Amino acid sequence: MGTVIMHNVVSVDGFIADKNDDVGPLHDWYLSGDTPLTEGSGDRDQEYDHSEGGGGFRVSRASAEYVRPMWEAIGTIVMGRHLFDLVNGWEGRPPAGDHVVVVSHRPKPEGWHPEASYHFVGDVEAAIHKAQELAGDRVVAVNAGEVGGQILAAGLVDEVAMDVVPVVFGSGKRFFGGIDGQQLLEDPDVVVQGDRVLHLKFRVRR
Repeated sequence: MGTVIMHNVVSVDGFIADKNDDVGPLHDWYLSGDTPLTEGSGDRDQEYDHSEGGGGFRVSRASAEYVRPMWEAIGTIVMGRHLFDLVNGWEGRPPAGDHVVVVSHRPKPEGWHPEASYHFVGDVEAAIHKAQELAGDRVVAVNAGEVGGQILAAGLVDEVAMDVVPVVFGSGKRFFGGIDGQQLLEDPDVVVQGDRVLHLKFRVRR
């Protein structure tokens, strides 16, 4: 099975958006560099953004060298229904990987992009099982937030990856959602300083 990585861009005080789902300056670093994030046109350079469109991202060289292989390794993205509704499932074209699993008690909207490999499941355990089945040996990328926190609390996350941006939100949507209780991580095994972003990756302590 592939590695399950919980990932998001986050403020230094641990928020992935404000209370109105506005990401503010969290994703400015995608436009502040001189290195194209992906080869070619960058049609899928949307990351886990709340924005629409978003091709042609240019980041620092250090960020590009970190993000490129990370995105290329993703087979399946796991997201919550709130984010799905917010971005309309990226119109059936996920920013990375070939499949998406949506944790939701509601089914896929009728007639919504039937060609897209999007799967709706009712709980986090079933979501990870389905995501790993689809991803094979590739990475399962879990969006941070309420669903990501539930998956971490269930012991189903292998690594936590954070793109930390130097901004303080004060309040909003938390990276780990409403997780209850402590979760120990190992020392960061990846630390990459980009332009206006610090990339960190931690293994989850078992």
